[in-house]
Amino acid sequence: MLTGLQITRSTEVTMIRTLSALLLACLFGSSVAVAQQPLKLMANTSPPYADEKLPQRGLAIELVEHAFAGTGVETSVTIESWSRALEGARLGVYNGLATAWYSDERAQDLVFSEPYLSSKLIVLKRHGDPRNYTRLEQLAGKRLGIRTDYAYPVDLAAIPGLQLVEENHLIQNLLNLINGEVDFVIGDLRTVNHQLHEYLASSRHKVKVANISLPSVARHVAVSRSYAGHEKVIANFNASLQRARKDGSHQAIVDRWDQRYTAK
Repeated sequence: MLTGLQITRSTEVTMIRTLSALLLACLFGSSVAVAQQPLKLMANTSPPYADEKLPQRGLAIELVEHAFAGTGVETSVTIESWSRALEGARLGVYNGLATAWYSDERAQDLVFSEPYLSSKLIVLKRHGDPRNYTRLEQLAGKRLGIRTDYAYPVDLAAIPGLQLVEENHLIQNLLNLINGEVDFVIGDLRTVNHQLHEYLASSRHKVKVANISLPSVARHVAVSRSYAGHEKVIANFNASLQRARKDGSHQAIVDRWDQRYTAK
């Protein structure tokens, strides 16, 4: 026969086991809920990489969604201005960025994937400029059109007397170059080709690529460190990206877009 003390202890053990089971169930349910939450990514409007008006909403968006399709992670990508995209990711309103360039400052708040796309930067000059420019230092004392909040991989401010003329969009820089309001424009090759083809086809002959070699820049998916499971999300994306590179589907997407806007 059980004593009163034994009954009490037995009841306590049962209660502890029941509470433990309930706690584990709650924790398991929470983790499932977190895993099932859509990953909300932001991208800035930047054709041909991201634009609601483009097929598949742009080259970068198509690559990102193609890679995530192989992870089982439900994602939604919203395309807005760059400042809103970056600030939203930092504040946790959105979970990350779909087309981010890496910087040490951004890495304090975001975890970056492996690069899924490399972009070549070029310097444009007016076609009638006869000088052969081969180094950025030769632009000293000139006017260079740049984009606001663009993370250039070179220190343009270190060039003596170089006047940086900021515009929100590359098309404005190209018009400034054609109209003689700046001497040079620095920009992404694919973006330049897109803008010239779509908006300035009749003026393409007025600009020319200078022989200045610049570092290429890479685009990444970047997830906020405040997002639960961010490390696993990035690891899964990287693994899926490698599979897409191996089976050729990644390169097929890039080739199709590059052929669309290749200069003729």
